[in-house]
Amino acid sequence: MAAALVPLLSGPAAAQTASGAVPTFGVPAPAIPPVVDAPAPPPRVMPKLTRAQASQLAAMIDAAPAQGLRHDLRDGDGEAADRGDAELITAALDHARAVHSGRLETSDFLKDWGLRPAAYDPWPGFSQAVANDRLAAWINSLPPPYAGYDGLMKGLKTYRKIEADGGWPTMASGPDMTINASGARVLALRRRLAVEDSEVAKTGDTFDRPLLDAVRRAQRRYGLQPSGIVSTQTIAALNVPARDRVRQIMANMERWRWLPQDLAKDRVQVNIAAAVLTVFDGDNPVTSMKAVTGRPGDNTPMLQSRIHSIVINPPWNVPTSIATKELWPKERANPGYFKRNSIKVIKLDGGGTRLQQAAGDMSALGRLKFDFDNPYSVYLHDSPAQAAFSRWDRLASHGCVRLAKPVELADLLLANDPTYGGNVKPAIDAGETKRARLANPVTVYLLYWTAFASSAGQINFRADPYDWDGILASKIEARGNRAAALASR
Repeated sequence: MAAALVPLLSGPAAAQTASGAVPTFGVPAPAIPPVVDAPAPPPRVMPKLTRAQASQLAAMIDAAPAQGLRHDLRDGDGEAADRGDAELITAALDHARAVHSGRLETSDFLKDWGLRPAAYDPWPGFSQAVANDRLAAWINSLPPPYAGYDGLMKGLKTYRKIEADGGWPTMASGPDMTINASGARVLALRRRLAVEDSEVAKTGDTFDRPLLDAVRRAQRRYGLQPSGIVSTQTIAALNVPARDRVRQIMANMERWRWLPQDLAKDRVQVNIAAAVLTVFDGDNPVTSMKAVTGRPGDNTPMLQSRIHSIVINPPWNVPTSIATKELWPKERANPGYFKRNSIKVIKLDGGGTRLQQAAGDMSALGRLKFDFDNPYSVYLHDSPAQAAFSRWDRLASHGCVRLAKPVELADLLLANDPTYGGNVKPAIDAGETKRARLANPVTVYLLYWTAFASSAGQINFRADPYDWDGILASKIEARGNRAAALASR
């Protein structure tokens, strides 16, 4: 092993004796234990399946579309049952891995998809389930154990049927519609809304009060301002094809599989696509607030980390990219911009400069910054730009997450802190920059949910600002079709 290191050395230590040994220069060489190969794992012997067990596995495999692992709408009943035990088990293990931890391979993940499913080997659980004749329990344990996933699975069935029945009619463009409008476009609106909303009457060409309520329900489901006015934005959401909604649900089901089997009880979750932060205690939301997340091109990444500290009255160390592309051009166009915005130029050792904005009311970070380790250099923070929180489209940051109620979040996280006692306002008012470290760091998830079920089971959709749904659904379908083709050989 020592000889193998020689090419990596330089200078006198690289010289070797005539025997080829590395010289020790009078220092006894440490004893190097011999390399012992790890014992090979015992071979996996395919168990003999009973007829009932083979039927259970076949039904599980044929249900791949129901789990969002393929888009095809074929009735798969009976396809898997015709295989021999070895082929059936191989296909079942592949399916189990996909349902439990996702269909993607490592190479399929984009850089900003920082969530990764834990490695999963289905064999031990499978072989034990066969031996104990508990296959049904094993199959039921495979999907993510969350109500959110179950809701999407039910929604997938509903939207697959809508797609199979021909989808929904396309709404024609035209003048805005609201209460008291009438005509053919109002009738078309009724028929379109009725596909997803059983409370809507399918007949009538008058925009009455019940139709106004139905429009507002639809706008809320799509994350639009519930104005009751059917304008270009609402028509665009209504005209997204049913097939695309199915693929959107598939993509979100896959993201559920990337999460750990046990979510942290106390956690902070950000829905990037909806620009909302929620604090959870178990399955119960404690508080929720509007957020501003990354605009397309400055995507907020998906990730899991732990908030370890809160910086009170933080200065803003401006990233080089923002300084170069945005702030220096503003200073050159309007000399004195830096001074008016409390930005100073700091000279760096060895040359070059960086920008720093002083803490205070003008700081882009506001009065609070929530730090958690991650490779993207993103964090949660306050913001002096409060107007952004009044908009329905709140994707406007450089990738970090701005919070509408940061003091409320800080007070929650510091509730048991002996220094702050759940009241961070006095420290903010003092104006001094301080770092409050959490005795118990809190798990934070930045997630990208563009389809999710309400408590009543209704599927809600959000826009796909980063185009991640289409990319992910295509990757799932490609992997799923490849797996299906290999299993059918």
